[in-house]
Amino acid sequence: SAVTQGADAFLVKALQDVGNGRWFTVLERGGIDNLIKERQMIRQMREMYQGKDAKPLPPMIFAGILLEGGIVGYDSNTLTGGAGVRIFGIGGSTQYQSDTVTVNLRAVSVATGEVLTSVTVTKTVLSYMDKVTLMRFINDGTNSVEGEVGGSINESINKATSLAVQAAVVDTIREGARKG
Repeated sequence: SAVTQGADAFLVKALQDVGNGRWFTVLERGGIDNLIKERQMIRQMREMYQGKDAKPLPPMIFAGILLEGGIVGYDSNTLTGGAGVRIFGIGGSTQYQSDTVTVNLRAVSVATGEVLTSVTVTKTVLSYMDKVTLMRFINDGTNSVEGEVGGSINESINKATSLAVQAAVVDTIREGARKG
């Protein structure tokens, strides 16, 4: 649950964008049940209002290749660390954390079931935090006052997943070209 459960949307978009939209014909299969139900309703309404001579819907396109796979891993805290220094109660620090998301994409021949290509891509998800601290003793050193301000930047897991899917599409194309 650390990453999106709808990564197929990233795959559809990547396939539609690559090659200026001319390299792949992307077919709906995730919502095929809804598509079939809608086509049945259209057919029934046409028959109801136009009779037995109602114009049929065109046939659906079949796929020659299925793209299978998914997010196969999300590892947290694969790299962590930081540094900081204080001099006379004034200082700053930086902390960082690295996670990784791993995506697998396979091109499978519908005719034979053969796995034509299989690629696995890993994308790093980076986060870091900077802080500045000020600490002073007051009242002859018996009390202290401390203040801290900082901010963090966390790379979007969804953006990292999208980039990993895009990289997997590019690697699939390269592997397919290499294999002919």
